[in-house]
Amino acid sequence: MPAWQLRPAQASDADALAMVAAATFLETFAGILPGADIVAHCSSKSSPETFADWASHARSAVTIAEHPDGGAPVGYAVVTAPDLPIELSPDDAELRRIYALSITRGTGLGHALMAKAIFDARRLGGKRMLLGVLGTNHVARAFYERQGFALAGTRRFNVGAGWYDDVIYARSL
Repeated sequence: MPAWQLRPAQASDADALAMVAAATFLETFAGILPGADIVAHCSSKSSPETFADWASHARSAVTIAEHPDGGAPVGYAVVTAPDLPIELSPDDAELRRIYALSITRGTGLGHALMAKAIFDARRLGGKRMLLGVLGTNHVARAFYERQGFALAGTRRFNVGAGWYDDVIYARSL
């Protein structure tokens, strides 16, 4: 099992983060969402500028996971101030993104990224972590539930030209 390297991302990692974001989103949703919507979403929501802003923001934490052989980006997690349509508290944090390439499945990287995201949320003053996920993404939902998350609400989420039903999860920190 590889010893994935996790480290705090900097604004200078923005291109690498955008690349792995697009690759993981495509891997996750190809065959589920229309290709044009995937491309549009990645172009607008996973741009290098988006990642540079998150990495530079005092209320955010971005973690990059790198392959131990050569340092290629293979996953990431982003914790930010929440932007969700449920009642929020000042001590809430949102796990905005957590993705890993399929080559990492079964290696523990997802658990390591989640543990780091929880650590970062606490470090940022969070007492509750929230996240949104496509309601029909049963693999991701099962992972979050194993991590102690419970349903807290719903939202409509835009990807490209389409609108999708998400569920919102929460867990105490």
